[in-house]
Amino acid sequence: MKGDPKVLKVLNGLLADELTAVNQYMVHSEMCDNWGYGKLAKTIEKRAIDEMKHAEKLIGRILFLGGIPIVSKLNDIHIGSDVPKMYGSDHVAEDGAVKSYNAGIVVCGEAKDYATSDILQSILNDEDAHIDLIEAVQDEIGQMGIQVFLSTQLA
Repeated sequence: MKGDPKVLKVLNGLLADELTAVNQYMVHSEMCDNWGYGKLAKTIEKRAIDEMKHAEKLIGRILFLGGIPIVSKLNDIHIGSDVPKMYGSDHVAEDGAVKSYNAGIVVCGEAKDYATSDILQSILNDEDAHIDLIEAVQDEIGQMGIQVFLSTQLA
């Protein structure tokens, strides 16, 4: 099936976002693991795996539409030097993803590609959940203080 060029461009842009997030989250996960915050490392690693699955869905759809997935392009990666900065950077990434997916859904609607729109909506729902979890951790840090919060993340 031949996909709309605008939809394919959106899909490749979203793919770059997802691949960037995978890299950022894996580094953050490994940093937390290195610092001894095993629970936190596993939480962030799960988010990285979710992003890998999103990338896989996008690649599959690009191929289905007759496009070529561009996997060599990454956006700027923002590595936090401590846990609050990590979560701040991750929040910015997820907020950007939500905006990009919403915009992509509009492009799909204009192209009358509702199947791709449904795929993007499914991923958008996951991104919304990621923001909720990030904000929950940020709230916990704010309420407990960073030292108490981090003491709950040892494993």
